[in-house]
Amino acid sequence: MLSPDVDSLIPQVPFDRRRFLKAAIGSGFAAAVLPVSAQTIHTDSAGLEAGEIAFASQGTQVKAYRAQPSGKHHLPVIIVIHEIFGVHEHIADVCRRFAKLGYLAIAPELYSRQGNPAVYPSIQQLNDAIVSKVPDESVMADLDAAVKWAGEHGGDLARLGVVGFCWGGRQAWLFAEHNTHLKAAVAFYGRVAGPHGETTPSNPIDRVADLHAPVLGLYGQQDTSIPQDTLEQMKTLVAKGPQVARGSKFVVYPDAGHAFFADYRPSYRKADAEDGWRRALAWFKEHGVA
Repeated sequence: MLSPDVDSLIPQVPFDRRRFLKAAIGSGFAAAVLPVSAQTIHTDSAGLEAGEIAFASQGTQVKAYRAQPSGKHHLPVIIVIHEIFGVHEHIADVCRRFAKLGYLAIAPELYSRQGNPAVYPSIQQLNDAIVSKVPDESVMADLDAAVKWAGEHGGDLARLGVVGFCWGGRQAWLFAEHNTHLKAAVAFYGRVAGPHGETTPSNPIDRVADLHAPVLGLYGQQDTSIPQDTLEQMKTLVAKGPQVARGSKFVVYPDAGHAFFADYRPSYRKADAEDGWRRALAWFKEHGVA
């Protein structure tokens, strides 16, 4: 059982400015977020097996960043779903934070078929060139393949959780509606509603009846990209959904906007981020992912 010291849940290590534009998966930052903040958290890899791996999914080699305690097996598994920026340094750091607490954490690069998200200098360009072309169907397949890899490399799939941020928060909801083995999910500011299209045929709000695991949704009330009325609609549907769905919970931070957990961005709100992290860890423990 994991029993982390609450005061050390988010390691406060000075940011090293030598780490910049992403050169390899999990190293450096995407161009669209430069320059990064001096408050950026860096978690070291001492005592961990950490770095790039790859696995096959639908005929494609999907790269991923993984971190886990060295030499240990039967580890609880957390699938970390990246933001719109792909698997850059922040997502790799989140993996290391989980690994320091005894998890096998793996973050697949879910744009493996579309190209390198690191090179686009703006979010709009990144969305137009990469993100808008990523089918939800391939995301679910890649996440399933990441789970399989984890189970073959020291992970205990009876203790499986997922956490997603921003773009990945929406995918975390969808994965909880897709994967029957999932124990718990955490969605940091992930959209529950939105337009339908060829790559996004449905949204989380459309599939509440399919939830296989309870979801902890963490949101900012000042987030203009996620209308509060969509969250209220989701709460109503969850309350009327299957028993496992009714176990879901929403936390809305009154003063936070979008990306309040992203310590490398101006949107970061330290107190809300730390509270969200504590809640996420407690959620996974409560639902058997520990």
